[in-house]
Amino acid sequence: MKKGIHPEYREVVFKDTSVNHAFLTRSTVKSDKKIVWEDGNEYPLVEIEISNVSHPFFTGQQRLVDTAGRVEKFNQRYKRGR
Repeated sequence: MKKGIHPEYREVVFKDTSVNHAFLTRSTVKSDKKIVWEDGNEYPLVEIEISNVSHPFFTGQQRLVDTAGRVEKFNQRYKRGR
C-alpha cells in the first residue's frame, strides 16, 4: 500500500447529545475536541445528534405507515382496479 494516502484510523469517542450517551470506537473522522474517557486516556470527541440509543427505530417508538390502506383508498377515489 502507498504511504501517506490513507486517513489515520484511531480510537474516537462519539457522544449523542440528545441523550448524553457516549461510546468509544475506531474511526477516521477528524475532530478538534477532546474528552477524557473512563480509562483515563484522552480521545478525540465527535458530537452527534442521533445514535442507536435515541433513534426511534432502535427505541421501539417508530410508527409504521399503513401503505396498503393508502393505496386502496387511492384506487377507490380514482376508480382504479387491477
